[in-house]
Amino acid sequence: MGSNGKQYFGTDGIRGPVGAAPITPDFMLKLGWAAGKVFGGMGNGRNKILIGKDTRISGYMFEAALEAGVTAAGVDISLLGPMPTPAIAYLTRTLRARAGIVISASHNSFHDNGIKFFSGQGTKLPDAIELAIEAELDKELTTVSSQTIGKASRVDDAAGRYIEFCKSTIGPMLKLTGLKIVVDCAHGSTYHIAPNVFEELGAEVSAIGVSPNGLNINKKGGSTLPGKLVERVLEVGADLGIAFDGDGDRVIMVDHRGRIVDGDEILYVIARNRQREGLEFGGVVGTQMSNLGLELALAERDIPFARSPVGDRYVMQELVDRGWGLGGESSGHIIITDLNTTGDGIVSALQTLAAIVGLEKPLADLCQEMHKLPQSVVNVRIANGADPSTYPAVQAAIARVKQKLGGNGRVLLRPSGTEPVVRVMVEGEDAAHVQTLAEELSELVARQN
Repeated sequence: MGSNGKQYFGTDGIRGPVGAAPITPDFMLKLGWAAGKVFGGMGNGRNKILIGKDTRISGYMFEAALEAGVTAAGVDISLLGPMPTPAIAYLTRTLRARAGIVISASHNSFHDNGIKFFSGQGTKLPDAIELAIEAELDKELTTVSSQTIGKASRVDDAAGRYIEFCKSTIGPMLKLTGLKIVVDCAHGSTYHIAPNVFEELGAEVSAIGVSPNGLNINKKGGSTLPGKLVERVLEVGADLGIAFDGDGDRVIMVDHRGRIVDGDEILYVIARNRQREGLEFGGVVGTQMSNLGLELALAERDIPFARSPVGDRYVMQELVDRGWGLGGESSGHIIITDLNTTGDGIVSALQTLAAIVGLEKPLADLCQEMHKLPQSVVNVRIANGADPSTYPAVQAAIARVKQKLGGNGRVLLRPSGTEPVVRVMVEGEDAAHVQTLAEELSELVARQN
C-alpha cells in the first residue's frame, strides 16, 4: 500500500505489465464494477461512463472487461474507441457523463497497459474518489436486476467532435496555409486525429506513425524517440515536426534545422505569444526538472514562474492554487487551463503554431529567445524506500557541486515514483563540466547503497 493509503492507484492511475496483477481481465471486470458503483451513486451528469483507449492490442480485452463490470453495476457505457486521453477528458465533460475511463499506458510499449479516470468535469479524480473505488474492490461483485443492467452504445462521431474542438482552440480566422509539417503519431491514439486537424487548418502534412497494429505503439518513434521525426523533417524540408506520445497528452517538436524542441521551450513560446496577445494567464508552472533557462527567459518578460513536484497532477494542483493558466513539464505534457482540463498534445502544438503565424517567426527563432542551460540526468538504482539526499556524505557532495557551479546552476536528487532509482540532475552553463559533476555525484550516491 502506498504512502497515500491507496493499494492500486498511483500518481497517474493504475499501470503495469499486461497479465501481471492488477493489469488482468478479472481485475478490470471488478474495477469497472467498483467504478460503476461509486459513480452511479453520484448526482453529477447522466448515469453514463465513457470508455476510450489507445491502440495497444490489450485495449480490446480490457475494454470488454470494464464494459461488463460497469453495466453489471447498472450504469450505461458509451464506447469511444481509440481516442487521445485529452479527447476523452473533453468528451466526458461535453457529453455530461459521470466519468471517463482511459485504457492506456501512455508512452510505454504495448507490453504495458493501464487505467486512468476522469471526473464528470474532465479532471483527474481526487484521492477521496479513488479510495472509494478501492473500497468497493474489497466487496463481492454483484449484478443489478436484469431490468436495470446498464446499456452500451458507441459514439460514432467521437473523432469528428474532437477534431472540431481542437481547431476551435486557435480561433476561426487563423490558418496554417503555407506551413509544411511532419506529424509523428507514434502509432498511437492520435493517428486518425492529428493529421486531419492540421490539414483542415491549411497545413501541408506529412504523417508518420499512423499505422497502428496493436504492437507498434511508441515503437521507435513519438515524443520519447523523435529520431525518425528529425530525419523526415530534414528529408522533406519541412518547416517543423510534431511528435505525440501513444495517448496524445504529450508533444515534442522539431524545428526546420532538425533540432528537438522540448516542453520547456514550447511553454516559453506559448507564454510569450499569450503575453503578446494580452491574454491573462497569471504565470507559468514548471517542475523541479524544468530547465533554469525557462525560468530566466520568463523573468526577462516579467512572467512569474513557479515549480511543482514532477508529475502533471502536481502541475495542475499548483496552477489551481495560484489561479494561473499555463504549466507543464519538459517531457511535453502542457496544460492550458482555459482550453482543456488536462495535458493536450494537439492543442499545445496548435498554440505553438499560432505563435509562429502570429509572430511571423520560424520555431527555431522563437526558441533562440530562451537559452537552455546544459542539463545532465543520471539514474542510480537504490534500495526501495531509500532517500540518498538525507545521507551526510551525499549532502556534503551536493554542497561541493553547488559551489563548483558558482551559483549559476542547480543540483537535484529526485527519487522516481515508478521504479527504484534516484534521478541525479546537475544543470549549469558548461555542458562538459555539468556532465562530469553529474557522473561524480551519481557514483557517490551509488556507493551509499
